[in-house]
Amino acid sequence: MHVFPIRVYYEDTDAGGVVFYANYLKFMERARTEWLRTKGVSQALLVTHERIMFIVAKLDMQYIAPAKLDQLLTVETYITFFGRASLHFKQSVFHKKELLAQGTIKVGCVNADTLRVQVLPQSLVERIKLTIQE
Repeated sequence: MHVFPIRVYYEDTDAGGVVFYANYLKFMERARTEWLRTKGVSQALLVTHERIMFIVAKLDMQYIAPAKLDQLLTVETYITFFGRASLHFKQSVFHKKELLAQGTIKVGCVNADTLRVQVLPQSLVERIKLTIQE
């Protein structure tokens, strides 16, 4: 599991002062990016050196309770599956211990030039395997 803290800023909220629903997806994206960083993986370098990138292929979201301006949230990220060319995540957003939103996200690996499905590089597979064993 990876835990990523994120503060709710004014720009994250709607006219009612609560987090706009689409911004939970941004929070989760940031958490997945930071999870990769903890594994020594830079998405920018994956594009420039490996010519691969990740795209969201599928997601299922549940919104349970609102987050509000200035709250400190945490995004918990779990890998639930990894295949030859995809990673599946379960992500949950909490304020303190209260679950606010959760989602399952399937991320596909594609060639940066053609945008066609591409097998994950072996070096990344090894890092992911270590994560699952932790």
